[in-house]
Amino acid sequence: MIKDLIYQKQGPFTEELELASSPFGFGKLPKRLLPDKTEKSVCGYCSTGCCLDVHIKNGQAINVTPTAAYPVNLGSACPKGWEVLTPLRAADRALYPLLRNKEGRLERASWALAMSEFVNNFARIQRMYGKDSLAFLSTGQIVTEEMALLGAVAKFGMGIVHGDGNTRQCMATAVTAYKQSFGFDAPPYTYKDLEESDVLVFVGANPCIAHPILWGRVVLNPHNPEIIVVDPRKTETAMAATQHYALEPKSDLVLFYGLAHILIEEGWINKEFIDKHTKGFEDFRAHVRSYTPEMAARVSGLTREDLYEFAATIHHGKRVSFWWTMGINQSYEGVRAAQALINIALMTGNIGRPGTGANSITGQCNAMGSRLFSNTTNLLGGHDFFNAEHRRKIARILEIEENYIPQENSWAYDQIIEGVIDKKIKGLWIIATNPVHSWINQNQLRDHLKNLEFLVVQDMYHTTDTARLAHLVLPAAGWGEKEGTFINSERRLGIVKKTCPPPGEALADFDIFKLVARYWGCERMFAKWESPEAVFEILKEISKGQPCDITGIKDYQMIEEQGGIQWPFPVGTTEMTERRLFADGRFFHEDGRARFIFETERTIPETVDEHYPFILLTGRGTSSQWHTQTRTAKSAILRKMYPEHVYVEINLRDAKTLQIKQGQWVYVSTLRGKVRARTIIIPTVKPGQIFMPMHYVETNQLTLAMFDPYSRQPSYKICAANISTKAMSEL
Repeated sequence: MIKDLIYQKQGPFTEELELASSPFGFGKLPKRLLPDKTEKSVCGYCSTGCCLDVHIKNGQAINVTPTAAYPVNLGSACPKGWEVLTPLRAADRALYPLLRNKEGRLERASWALAMSEFVNNFARIQRMYGKDSLAFLSTGQIVTEEMALLGAVAKFGMGIVHGDGNTRQCMATAVTAYKQSFGFDAPPYTYKDLEESDVLVFVGANPCIAHPILWGRVVLNPHNPEIIVVDPRKTETAMAATQHYALEPKSDLVLFYGLAHILIEEGWINKEFIDKHTKGFEDFRAHVRSYTPEMAARVSGLTREDLYEFAATIHHGKRVSFWWTMGINQSYEGVRAAQALINIALMTGNIGRPGTGANSITGQCNAMGSRLFSNTTNLLGGHDFFNAEHRRKIARILEIEENYIPQENSWAYDQIIEGVIDKKIKGLWIIATNPVHSWINQNQLRDHLKNLEFLVVQDMYHTTDTARLAHLVLPAAGWGEKEGTFINSERRLGIVKKTCPPPGEALADFDIFKLVARYWGCERMFAKWESPEAVFEILKEISKGQPCDITGIKDYQMIEEQGGIQWPFPVGTTEMTERRLFADGRFFHEDGRARFIFETERTIPETVDEHYPFILLTGRGTSSQWHTQTRTAKSAILRKMYPEHVYVEINLRDAKTLQIKQGQWVYVSTLRGKVRARTIIIPTVKPGQIFMPMHYVETNQLTLAMFDPYSRQPSYKICAANISTKAMSEL
């Protein structure tokens, strides 16, 4: 019998072991893993916008491999991309609507009851308290067409004035800086620039960890480039740099004004470009005159020689590119810091040519879609709520009365949160985001969300920190369970495919928004919005004549066949794969000129003292973590790639002084709270500074609620802290 079992040719045991040739570059695979077909779909994690081949068998997605020829990732994927299917199979998926009962417990409800409770409560609140009593908070993690439908249903159909997205937390600074400097929210680059620069400057950016595929493009650079990293920590990217400037936290603005001073005084500027294509340079020259090398060195903690070396490297570069992410964006003066980089790019003529640019790398997968089409920071397609002509245009295209379109902008994210705290907002609708974890100074928010009259959370999971507080949880489909488009950091539209059905009674966010419209009684207003691709056609028409014009894109199939398409792509465009902005030196202001914008630096909002003698830095931990870990924590493989518990990094010198050992539990405290964390003693953090990753829920119990005045983006990155083996109450 044993012999028969060993040599059996049929049966489940044999099928599990049987190998077959793989067409995916992996030699042989178990036969059970060979798909019936594959579908190309842009990844649902970060803004890089990699394309994956999703393997489908019996109608279910079973595996992924990176798309070989896609111009973004060139056949590579990061750990998160390889594990992109795992979160879809999590045990805590929201499978059906959950409604809080009289006993305070969430219990299963029908979609009909859920929708009735939703619209009845929101309509009651609106009648009783007025237009400012309702708000929604959306995300950069749903497809563009869903964002557009949400914004239209909420603002035009339901009369909700206030709605913002969690892209406010990561990209608002870049948006504002680009709008003011260039005349439109327009990242000018293409990823090919990472390979074509001979000098790359990374400021507050750690692409080795945060955007590993983009770092792979840097590695492909054949020009033996100078790689300059400006960051207080010796990050993984800094370790690979040719120059690392470990400046004092949040001294960026003074540093870049000091660099501008040197470049001007040495004559290392492109006067022809300045005269032809910019405005305000002479005022900028006068402004930076006081930012001498000595003054900039003193404030930044660098040396005068460092500054001259930095400036000379920029001067000698033929193709210099400047890249920034959250280290700049998440700052109390982030807009002006981003514009200081833009100013240097403009004055040296490093924009519009291959390998140049002032380039913000986006965070969330579809933050660019949110920026352009979500109806939060602007009227659809980069139009202006205050502009009567724009309102008429949108009303005509959508075939609605103009008076349905608000004549004012929404409150920003922090102002909506303040509205909740002040009890002005009584009803809140949260879509695909987890602010109880991600919002700054989270302890305060958690308490106040409990006081809302009606909180609706629409999410893949019913277990998020925010969903646990909801009166109503709506189960939403995740990436791979619906279709639409994402727009990545380099402005490339990519296709998201439905490769498997959502579980239980979960629906695509698109279908939920349509249901809300039906129950609210405004369904007729959105009769043309019958599918994501139908909405894409509407967005094309809305974009006509705008800097983000995409009227030349025929359909989804064209996007897929071309390996994604970068905007702008108006009718008649023929260049497909790689296109950068401003090659003609013309910007989006009416006069075609970019603006030099500047301002005196502001005082750091919270400084160290005897009680809180350390600067706490926050940022990305590992390439396997993502934001609040709502999805990445579902993967056992990804969890093995980072510490289970929240940790704090500290320099050896400080650890010795405090008698702290490696791996020891300590208390990290700020004025807002304290958390318990394990220590990692490491030389990459300077004495007097400590570092904690943002991915752990504990970290934002400590962060400071301070905001850039122009972008309203939170300043997550620094605050004053204490670290001790004892809780503050014991000291």
